[in-house]
Amino acid sequence: MALTGIQIYKLLPKTNCKDCGFPTCLAFAMKLAAKQVELSACPHISEEAKAVLAESASPPIRLVTLKADGYEVKAGNEVVLFRHEKKFYHKPGFFIRERDDASLDQIRERVAATDAYTVNYVGMDLTLDGFAVESASGDPTTFSQAISAVRAVSQRPLILMSRDPGVMAAGLQAVNGEAPLIYAADADNWEAMADLAKQHQAPLAVFADSLEGLADLTQKIKARGVEDMVLDHGARDLGTSLARNTVIRRLALKKTFRPLGYPIIAFPGDAGDAAWEAILAAHAVAKYAGFIVLDHTAPEMLYPLLVLRENIYTDPQKPIQVQPGLYEINDPSPEDPVLATTNFSITYFSVANEVEGAGLPAWLLVTDAEGMSVLTAWAAGKFDAERIAKDVRRFHVPDKVHRKRIVIPGHVAVISGELEEELPDWEVRVGPREAVDLPTYMKEALV
Repeated sequence: MALTGIQIYKLLPKTNCKDCGFPTCLAFAMKLAAKQVELSACPHISEEAKAVLAESASPPIRLVTLKADGYEVKAGNEVVLFRHEKKFYHKPGFFIRERDDASLDQIRERVAATDAYTVNYVGMDLTLDGFAVESASGDPTTFSQAISAVRAVSQRPLILMSRDPGVMAAGLQAVNGEAPLIYAADADNWEAMADLAKQHQAPLAVFADSLEGLADLTQKIKARGVEDMVLDHGARDLGTSLARNTVIRRLALKKTFRPLGYPIIAFPGDAGDAAWEAILAAHAVAKYAGFIVLDHTAPEMLYPLLVLRENIYTDPQKPIQVQPGLYEINDPSPEDPVLATTNFSITYFSVANEVEGAGLPAWLLVTDAEGMSVLTAWAAGKFDAERIAKDVRRFHVPDKVHRKRIVIPGHVAVISGELEEELPDWEVRVGPREAVDLPTYMKEALV
């Protein structure tokens, strides 16, 4: 059973040395009880206390890492049910399933295309995370060859799928030295699968069609020496999956129920229909899968899923930002105008894309507004005349621009007079309120 903050405090040095980053040992104890800090943050705790606190201090959901050559996918260590409470830390990994009954050429061709897939979203390159290789043939040699075919064109992490320990042993030999996810141990094969996981130091997925069955298996497997596990509760429909995912998360976080304190794996691809697969995958991203196995790779499905994942797993209290600075659009000359905006990424890309798409040259001054949008930053005092003028000087704009014209967003027209005082030798112009109107404004008003 998890210890309370007071119980933890009694085991701490009680020196209030602040070396842990907290003002008192009691404050540290309360954070430790809430799973918001690591026990290692206290450098003065005794070995005896460490032994007592080790179980209580460990994360409620174990961190599981799949590793390959230069890549890794992590799931677990989450400490909240809802992202507004704090944030979600480890984005679920998207894995594309390949079956070994396809030809090796087909496998290599598909994997190469998937491995190269990338989309740019507000300045970030979003990609898929790895591949799940399933033994549809049931033959150890065929399975091993399929894995080698994947490895010939991609080094991303793998999930190896077979319930036959003999087939799985052959697959593990094909990626010796890596840490793929072994899928899956069940009530019939768990001993052999646990031995393979222990031998190869690889995480093990555990399958049961009930939460009681899962909890029973994880305890047996842990007693056999395997610590890193992933849960498959067997549900494939939307309602049951949502219910079981939520119960697992609640038991792990609220009750510190260790037998279910592991990441969840989801298989939206089992739906068989691309539309349902997308729905189930979106649900898995939000509630609460750590690894997601897909069968379809159509861009119109992958792109929204990658964006959804990025949005859910950003810090809700920290906007996505771009680096403040002076950006060049369409190779501007010293005679071209300077457009001022904030460093909120969506604002930046809205402005940049409209101007670039219209083929208009301009200098884009991105000011440090702590990642807020124009109106929000202005209301918070983070986007005003003083800050804009400061960044004009900080980024040496006068050295690059001869005709000194600066355009501010129409939403903050009220600061134009103050900006003229801050930049007396500049012509301050008030632009449109919306980025979509910038091309027309620049063609008609900035002549």
